[in-house]
Amino acid sequence: MDKLQVNVKCPYCQRSLMDEEALIDDYPSIKVVIHHRDKQGILRLSSIYGSYTINSEIHVPLDEIVLFFCPHCRSSLMVKTLCDKCQAPMTSFELMNGGEVQICSRRGCKKHLIEFSNLEQEVSAFYNFYKVY
Repeated sequence: MDKLQVNVKCPYCQRSLMDEEALIDDYPSIKVVIHHRDKQGILRLSSIYGSYTINSEIHVPLDEIVLFFCPHCRSSLMVKTLCDKCQAPMTSFELMNGGEVQICSRRGCKKHLIEFSNLEQEVSAFYNFYKVY
């Protein structure tokens, strides 16, 4: 089975969100800070597009919404777009080579997407930069 591994960064401070030391699905994970109710902790997400494997410092029950923040600058990674499946806010990460990945902030919702602002240029860069394993 082919795997598409994405590398993302914070859209504000432009620092990488990739955690080379904490692998998930045998690849560097995406490291963010999450807030849920009165708790805060580190969440690591699989960088394999379409994988839902995570490692979280805090327990988040299914169907709960969490807030995502950059671990470097602490900027919110939440966007105004709502999930078209469950109406929760979406979370956005910038692709290293242009474009963005969005995931739903509701635990258990599987909605995610990749968007390109300059389709021709960014799709070409995407295929040149990202490898399918």
